[in-house]
Amino acid sequence: MAKVKTTFFCQNCGTQYSKWQGQCTACKEWNTIAEEILQKSEKKTYNLGSDTSNRVSKPLKINEIDGSTESRIQLKDHEFNRVLGGGLVNGSLVLLGGEPGIGKSTLLLQMALSINKKVLYVSGEESQKQIKMRADRISPDSNNCYILTETKTQNIFKQIQDLAPELLIIDSIQTLHTDYIESSAGSISQVKECTAELIKFAKETSIPVILIGHITKDGNIAGPKILEHMVDTVLQFEGDRNHVFRILRAHKNRFGSTNELGIYEMQGSGLREVSNPSELLISQKDE
Repeated sequence: MAKVKTTFFCQNCGTQYSKWQGQCTACKEWNTIAEEILQKSEKKTYNLGSDTSNRVSKPLKINEIDGSTESRIQLKDHEFNRVLGGGLVNGSLVLLGGEPGIGKSTLLLQMALSINKKVLYVSGEESQKQIKMRADRISPDSNNCYILTETKTQNIFKQIQDLAPELLIIDSIQTLHTDYIESSAGSISQVKECTAELIKFAKETSIPVILIGHITKDGNIAGPKILEHMVDTVLQFEGDRNHVFRILRAHKNRFGSTNELGIYEMQGSGLREVSNPSELLISQKDE
């Protein structure tokens, strides 16, 4: 019987250690280092109808590489489009973080219901009926959005193979788990492995993937810091839950600027784009 491989991770910042210790030397937090079991079985790749596991990349001269502008999906949400740099790039992986209850799920569900593409919305936190109730308030007439309540990546890829969506949304990355890692969902090793599987899927199929990520009490995205380096774009959805306005900003964007802001107003029917924030601020000043 093969020996089980284990390692130690800081549950606050994701730093890896060879043995347990009381304080994390990276983030200085106490009692956050826990042992996790690594790969427990032989890893297999998902199968989407073609054999991609044996694909071998070949070097190309730089002047032989196609330098045309990357293909983008234009969203109905103009604020989201602008923050992304002009639309959602095919094959990209976007990470959206924000406090609990700030409206991350509402923002992405609203986008999924409005886009003229086949969307698979995977939720590990809400039931299909709960999502349906929220969708009825936002856009009850959508026929392109499919809801899946699942947390196991192998089952998600099986449904993707059957459905063939053009956009994949995961709510949230901390709820996913893969059979090839022994530790529980939300652990450092599970988050890293599930993200790696989704990156491989996005790059090989050119299907964009948007992940929702939880944040810590310090305002950082929960999980290993390397998670933000793995994805193409890191977005932050911010605001005060006691007020109606929300701000969408990019902390990292491989395909556009990080200087753009998207402003929304939370209403009973969802999030409304604030296309002219100057007028809004002036009207509040006059009052």
